[in-house]
Amino acid sequence: MVRRSIVALAALAASANFALAGDALGVWLHEDGGSKVRFAPCGAALCGTITWLKDAKDPAKVGQRVFFDMVPAGDNAWTGKAFEPSSGKEYSGKMSLAGDRLTTAGCVFGGLICKSIVWTRAP
Repeated sequence: MVRRSIVALAALAASANFALAGDALGVWLHEDGGSKVRFAPCGAALCGTITWLKDAKDPAKVGQRVFFDMVPAGDNAWTGKAFEPSSGKEYSGKMSLAGDRLTTAGCVFGGLICKSIVWTRAP
């Protein structure tokens, strides 16, 4: 009985995190129109996986995870990791949501230098 209560409590806690992150879920179009990423739950975090590429010669691949371990870090903000297919490097990542615009960033030097990309909700 106690075990079931612990499992139920863990499920409730995970769903509370997703309630905060719910607006980031879905498919997002890169600002250059060249790719789409789907953000979905992965364990107790959010992950972003490439679902479409305009150019098949792109170093990125459909199905490749490019954002992972994104956990809530305040209202409409998350932190985790980002992977850049063109360099093959992993960076600390962060993202923030404002309406239908999702800004993601890959950072180095503890967040001192970041490269940001703006995504819009895909239809």
